[in-house]
Amino acid sequence: MITLKSAREIDEMEKSGQLLASVHEALRDFIKPGITSWDIEVFVRNMIEDHGGVAAQIGYEGYEYATCCSINDEICHGFPRKTPLKDGDLIKVDMCIDLKGAMSDSCWAYVVGKSTPEIDHLMEVTEKALYKGIEQATVGNRIGDIGHAIQTYVEGENLSVVRDFIGHGIGPTIHEAPSVPHYGQAGKGLRLKEGMVITIEPMVNTGTWQMKMDNNGWTARTQDGGLSCQYEHTIAITADGPRILTLQDE
Repeated sequence: MITLKSAREIDEMEKSGQLLASVHEALRDFIKPGITSWDIEVFVRNMIEDHGGVAAQIGYEGYEYATCCSINDEICHGFPRKTPLKDGDLIKVDMCIDLKGAMSDSCWAYVVGKSTPEIDHLMEVTEKALYKGIEQATVGNRIGDIGHAIQTYVEGENLSVVRDFIGHGIGPTIHEAPSVPHYGQAGKGLRLKEGMVITIEPMVNTGTWQMKMDNNGWTARTQDGGLSCQYEHTIAITADGPRILTLQDE
């Protein structure tokens, strides 16, 4: 069932989203060569709790951590670990926050230390694809319009869009209807209505879009070992256009 949120509920979700955005902003300076993704996990969890939030991923379907920290060829759901990050690692940090019952969800990508032209291109295209999807998140458009905009742009840049993991509705729980694929046909799928709150979170690979699963049953990685990148915002569908609830400062 799709729940339509009131203006008050969306305002509360934006407060949650702004806390989440502030965590990502803080990670810009925190992430550097030599730290571990476990250090990121502790930093994120402490910051969320210090500001009155709950790290909503902990315990969700048995997941044990506040963050998913997916590195290089890992597409999503990477476990935090104690291996030091090194120059040129591409890490995606995904988290959900429950702030007084209001949910938010956002993933952001960071390059550790020195980047490469391949990483720069992948990150630029993935972030731009996110915003191309958001532009389509308007009342009266369809879910397929979002996916089509993302897919056509990404594939035009000779990259691929992951099919196995998609965006979703959010609130009152982390994952709600509707499903929001990052590929598809324009004009197809569910029509967007005022009050829907969804995530748009394209995962983009340098090689094949196909994935394989680690033995832990959670972590997905690219089938060919290519790099994967992800950016994600929580979006409210409003009469005035898409409202990004997890917007960061420049």
